[in-house]
Amino acid sequence: MRTTLELGKEIGYAKLSIEAVAARAGVGKHTIYRRWSSKGALFLDSLLSLNKSDLDYPDTGDIVADLRRQIHAAMDLLDRPPVGPLYRALIGEALLNPQVAAALNDHFITPQAEKTLARLKAARDQGQLSPGFDLDLAMDILSGPLYFRALIVQEPLTHEYVDRVIEALFTGMECRP
Repeated sequence: MRTTLELGKEIGYAKLSIEAVAARAGVGKHTIYRRWSSKGALFLDSLLSLNKSDLDYPDTGDIVADLRRQIHAAMDLLDRPPVGPLYRALIGEALLNPQVAAALNDHFITPQAEKTLARLKAARDQGQLSPGFDLDLAMDILSGPLYFRALIVQEPLTHEYVDRVIEALFTGMECRP
């Protein structure tokens, strides 16, 4: 996995191949194929091996601060070079390859969404959010603008932008009498 990331940083995802990883790592390509079915699957596992614990949520009792900290950490990992361009390339691969899409969803997107929903639910249970706070919609509002900005309009994600998204979520979904 380390070799995969090193090569990916050097030559980019598009030029990366199982054969090149095997040659650099000094193993046969069949050794790699026994564990990973494709370049996308190998690359996904390699990316996920980085700083995985940085993407866990704290529970300080302040849902806004906890969301901000976790989303900043995820953004710092996934939006900036060298990982950012590689992650975007992997998402591009997922659009074309259903196996890579399923692996990305199963191993990264869904677990991260579940962590976010669990943290929001805990905040709701602790009274930090109103009982009617729509957790699923909150998740969509948190993630949608970030993916849109990173993948569609390809504008940089900044901590300030993330803070504005979080503020819009909690201001816009606040309970009104």
